[in-house]
Amino acid sequence: MTKRFTVILAIFLYSLAALPASHPAYAKDTWVSVRSNNFFLVGNASEKEVRQVATRLEQFREVFSRLFPRTTFTSPVPTTVVVFKSDSSYKPFKPVVDGKTVAVAGYFQPGREVNYITLTTEKREENPYAVIFHEYVHLLVNNNLGRGSIPTWFNEGLAEYYSTFDIEDDQQIQLGKLISSHIHLLRTSQLIPLDRLFTIDYYSLDRNKHDARGLFYAESWALIHYLIRGNEGKRARQLGIFLDQLRQNIPAEKAFREAFQTDYAGMQKELRDYIQRHSFQSQILTFKQKLELSAEMKTAIITDAEAQTFLGDLLFHIQRPADAKTKLEEALSLDPKLAMAHASLGMVLMQEKKFSEAREHLQQAIAENSTSYLAHYYYAYALSREFMTEGQMVHDFPTEAAVRMRAELVRAIELKPDFPESYHLLAFVNLVTGEQLDESIVMIKRAVALSPGSEEFLFALAQLYLRTQDIEGARKVIEPLAANSGDPQIRAKAVSLLASISSRQEAMARFRTEGAGKVVVDTKTDEDRNTDPNSHLRDALRKPESGEKQVQAILVRIECDGKGIVFTLKSGADLLKLRTASFDEIDITTYASDVAGEITCGVRKPESAVVVCYLPGSDVRARTGGTIRSLEFVPRDFKLTP
Repeated sequence: MTKRFTVILAIFLYSLAALPASHPAYAKDTWVSVRSNNFFLVGNASEKEVRQVATRLEQFREVFSRLFPRTTFTSPVPTTVVVFKSDSSYKPFKPVVDGKTVAVAGYFQPGREVNYITLTTEKREENPYAVIFHEYVHLLVNNNLGRGSIPTWFNEGLAEYYSTFDIEDDQQIQLGKLISSHIHLLRTSQLIPLDRLFTIDYYSLDRNKHDARGLFYAESWALIHYLIRGNEGKRARQLGIFLDQLRQNIPAEKAFREAFQTDYAGMQKELRDYIQRHSFQSQILTFKQKLELSAEMKTAIITDAEAQTFLGDLLFHIQRPADAKTKLEEALSLDPKLAMAHASLGMVLMQEKKFSEAREHLQQAIAENSTSYLAHYYYAYALSREFMTEGQMVHDFPTEAAVRMRAELVRAIELKPDFPESYHLLAFVNLVTGEQLDESIVMIKRAVALSPGSEEFLFALAQLYLRTQDIEGARKVIEPLAANSGDPQIRAKAVSLLASISSRQEAMARFRTEGAGKVVVDTKTDEDRNTDPNSHLRDALRKPESGEKQVQAILVRIECDGKGIVFTLKSGADLLKLRTASFDEIDITTYASDVAGEITCGVRKPESAVVVCYLPGSDVRARTGGTIRSLEFVPRDFKLTP
């Protein structure tokens, strides 16, 4: 991604100013829709122009897939393309910085349930497809390989290489055309050593200055260009091997050495020589048959209300909810029964935390179009967010809400079995309630199969393994995420979860080793001599520190909010509430085989036997009796005192 791409993405992901959402020209325009194999297009451009855009995108996707025949590139999330006939009709939907519209010819907006591509067919100096092709490569690669499983230099270099895609006569393909800004930077700058280039990730890249980022993109592009085109193409096959090994989770440096049969220093010399020779040549491919992909396209005229709905939904997905709301309300004023407008408006209202209004629109969307998988998914999604705290945590789902969410998601899956987010959300609901966990593992595996590169799905799978006590299964999933995740939040959670797994396994190992053969013998008389089966576990428990109390109790609930966490315990006939700022503040260990490794907020189902150490101190406001220091899960028949 070059400097201009970074600017564009930052802009449309975080819109800084709002433009009026309505434009008088749209009501007079004729809007058409075109459905191709992999894209759905709507636009006020002519039918011919919209079909040409569809053909260009399908050709690009086909060529990209053919050049990596050993890798199946799919995208289960649908992509909608909005094609504007002129720059003036496009302007209200362009990025804005400091109150000024950025003069872009096209952009790409990825999303959970829909991706958006926008562009104008009006002739401009800037190529609208460059950004779109670049980001579409990221979409395909990240969805199938995972952003964290492949090096940043490879991801960005490959996207830059394909961003110059061009085709003539539907048959002759040109790839890897020179990018003048990259050439200039490479000729006037000292190259980044490859051992350092290969360690740069997206987090460190975002923290670099613009010039440093520009050199990173330029050198990554040059390296990919050399591996594909240089040395008479001898490295191209090795690049495919490298990609295969990355898919097998082989560490990047080992995969690089085995695939290219050289180390970083050797490749650095080859790259420097390639750049100094100024011998960059684009790749020309001529297919035996023309890539004529328009025959199966279906075209239709869409109403003004439908056009406003697509525009409103686009605005919602580029983080402009106020403008989106105006557009969607305008659509419903034209057609009060338009299901998609109700569904999209429901999501806008959900984001505004107007849950009652959101439910009304989402229920209306389902009533108007019961076969819309997205309406059912949206309804379940909105319900799930209704019970989230400010810290994005869910204590528990009321039984009625959980039943409704499951029903909506099951219906969404029936309508569209290849949409992974439905499986993911259904597994999340079951994870929170502690129900149907085995079925949830099957579901989340289905989501992973549809989106192999989704780290979010993999993390959910690890959590489910823990809840079903498959510790080794969880570790196998978590370790690659902790080491390579491209998402800092997922990596941090994976590292924390992996440390928790390790500490608990170590504690259990000590429990088995140190406990074996340990007995407590009552020596008062030979007749009274007896072995206490709980003695070895008492020895393994954390010892109370100065000022702390230790009690055995039943954990019945964990309440989480922005102010902290409260553990509700039943000790005999009394209820004891203990507070902590976060889970990181307490030691948590389990010695019970029937207790999952993942500790979640909400009612314990079933309740758990525990031993806690806490620092007494009454808090009248919070109604707590102290600060919890440690939480240890023990077998139900354990006795703390002999």
